[in-house]
Amino acid sequence: MEIGIDSFVATMPDPATGETMPAADRIERLLEEVEIADRVGLDVFGIGEHHRKEFLDSAPAVILAAAAARTRQIRLTSAVTVLSAADPVRVFQEFATLDLIAKGRAEIIVGRGSFGEAYPLFGFAMRDYDALFIEKLDLLLKLRDEVHVTWDGRFRPPLTGQGVFPRPYQKTLPIWLGVGGTPQSFARAGALGLPLMVAVIGGGFHRFRPLVDLYRDAGRRAGHPAEALRVGLHAMGFVADTTQTAKDAFFPGWARMFTEIGRERGWSAVSRSQFEAMCSPEGAFLIGDPETVVQRVLAANEALGGLSRITFQMSSAMLETAAMQRSIELLGRNVAPRIRTLTKKHG
Repeated sequence: MEIGIDSFVATMPDPATGETMPAADRIERLLEEVEIADRVGLDVFGIGEHHRKEFLDSAPAVILAAAAARTRQIRLTSAVTVLSAADPVRVFQEFATLDLIAKGRAEIIVGRGSFGEAYPLFGFAMRDYDALFIEKLDLLLKLRDEVHVTWDGRFRPPLTGQGVFPRPYQKTLPIWLGVGGTPQSFARAGALGLPLMVAVIGGGFHRFRPLVDLYRDAGRRAGHPAEALRVGLHAMGFVADTTQTAKDAFFPGWARMFTEIGRERGWSAVSRSQFEAMCSPEGAFLIGDPETVVQRVLAANEALGGLSRITFQMSSAMLETAAMQRSIELLGRNVAPRIRTLTKKHG
């Protein structure tokens, strides 16, 4: 199993001072985090895409290119690219260029995004939410597989055999499909034979098992080999020397972020008791000391019928710089080796 980290490059006011870290400093901290992840042997680092004040990840390919120049082994991916609001030609060119810089370590996780700001920003209508994604995914896959593409659709001018360059370092640029909880999305990924990244930010892992089974069934019916039907999990996670330390470092940022986002969506403020429930064996947070996190990851792996990758969303603890760096070190040196050994032994 691959173990990694996803970041939305969150930037929030310090609860004690009310001051917000300068954006350039926050980006520098993020690049240091990627360097540490590479050094301690983690497999992958992902950068999200949002177009909101509290996140600095509106141009993930740019951040990943900077990270590529400072790392040697770790794979670098979006998490996710909001493909519905983007031009697939430009997305392919950006990530093919990233792959050249990284010498074959680039990937793309595409999705529709959990926020709607990108659609009006780039001139698209939310009513076309699903149609945009289906059409643009079709084009992106053609661009991956063919140099000269002939294609026609509703939302961009046609291609009539133009060459799309540069080509990536890898023979085939990996493209994952990022999903939330829509059955159609799971079935679509399976039918296309694309690896699946499941975002679980609440509830429990078991409730996603029927959807993962749907993905695998759709893939088998479409004739894709089992090894192509990889399942990844994106979840809130954080590691510290003790479970209490991990919770105390992660909770303030998580509470602020989800209370503010929830206010926009008409939800009530989150509470410490809710957070504690999500950190329990029945919840979906991978937060605790190394052994606790190992056991939580193994439980998630069993609940979802076998995982190829787990990525920890740690951005909520961004104010705790030393704790963030310690968490990455513990994840790479204490947690990941144990998980790889145990999943291989029982796999």
